[in-house]
Amino acid sequence: MEMTDYTQILYDVADGIATVTLHRPDKMNAFTGTMMTEMIDAFDRIDADDNVRAVIVTGHGERAFCAGADLTPEGGGQVFANRGEVESLSDPRVRDGGGLLTLRIFECKKPVIAAVNGAAVGVGVTMQLPMDIRLASDTARFGFVFARRGIVPEAASSWFLPRLVGPQQALEWCYTGRIFDAAEALRGGLVRSVHPADELLAEACKLAREIADNTAPVSIALTRQMLWRNAAMPHPMDAHKIDSRAIYRRARSGDAAEGIASFLEKREPAYPDRVSTDMPDFFPWWDEAVYS
Repeated sequence: MEMTDYTQILYDVADGIATVTLHRPDKMNAFTGTMMTEMIDAFDRIDADDNVRAVIVTGHGERAFCAGADLTPEGGGQVFANRGEVESLSDPRVRDGGGLLTLRIFECKKPVIAAVNGAAVGVGVTMQLPMDIRLASDTARFGFVFARRGIVPEAASSWFLPRLVGPQQALEWCYTGRIFDAAEALRGGLVRSVHPADELLAEACKLAREIADNTAPVSIALTRQMLWRNAAMPHPMDAHKIDSRAIYRRARSGDAAEGIASFLEKREPAYPDRVSTDMPDFFPWWDEAVYS
């Protein structure tokens, strides 16, 4: 088990599962620049640690996953953006903090599960969108409230949300800015399942355990990026190229040999390849996007 000295999140690794807990109990886990920096650092640690096979993100307490941006920010700064004036909108200071976080989660090489234990409003819900699977408690509430605060959706949610729930549902939630319950989130495709509050984390751990115990980490890292990125490619031939390269390299790996052997021998697999050292030579297959 590993713990760090973060001040606004808790970070724990146990039996191959990393748990990131948003931890500002006096502020309903509201989002700040410090929380953003700590979460990005935690995901850096997650990718660097071959012992981490899956990730759970949740909020501390029973009231909130994350209540959105702290409306009384540290040091009295501007709430939604950098206070300083810039000469060009390409200035990195213009970048929104939620987007810096969601882009880091998007790059993660491990599967990420959200366990939404309460209110998830504003950046509290948009930060979940690049997470792979979202489970909610029956007490969870969601809100894309940006238009009710005089701003617009952030955290690259205009890219993520329509892909997850379709343009019509995404627009309705963003146009109205209303708070909606876990049942509506389930109907709309935002969450995978709804659970009694006292069972939520156990269900998330069960899912993480199924992934961690049965799958090859390098295969999972490739699959995560293939499914997120290839669906946005202009033609299925583009996806076919990546699929073919991945199958060709993986078929010759120690993982493939172990996967076949463990299946035939009816035993638990022990995959030898590591994400830190054994990603195939064509990875990454994309050009990194640059803020400009």
